[in-house]
Amino acid sequence: MYYGDSGTPIHIEDRALAHLKVVIATKLRRDESFTVSWRHPEDQPRGRSTVWMHPSIALRFVFDEPEPPELSRSWLEDLANSANSSGGIMLVAEHFDTGPVPTIEGSDADGVSLGDSVSLANVEVAHLEIDRLSVNGTDLTAGTDAADMESVAGAALDAPPVEDD
Repeated sequence: MYYGDSGTPIHIEDRALAHLKVVIATKLRRDESFTVSWRHPEDQPRGRSTVWMHPSIALRFVFDEPEPPELSRSWLEDLANSANSSGGIMLVAEHFDTGPVPTIEGSDADGVSLGDSVSLANVEVAHLEIDRLSVNGTDLTAGTDAADMESVAGAALDAPPVEDD
């Protein structure tokens, strides 16, 4: 990100910069001024920096990757909430739930089925073992070939979204 007429970029990782860009553009479009603060990366001297954002100050976002990353609604909301505070935006790391994924089996004490599905989104996994996988009611087992998996995945993507209660 280039701020003002400085030729020296403020380096912010692409995923963080993409989220920051959305929040900054929204605030500046509304003609709102605010601050953006961040801690210095490990390879720089310790400390933190803050810049004043105003619609009259030139700003240019430069990304290392040509494709935009998928945005996280919760991270955008966190950044937008901090933008609306008196301290301005504090660039914080994205929040990931890194805890174990629960295994849901059997039924509860009253004999009511607990269900057998777990939903995951945007999770990086170094190693994953799956005993049973079902997509839209179709079981995918170790014997399922790639063409069948692509067919089921395509059908899942074409299916209407499930509304949360």
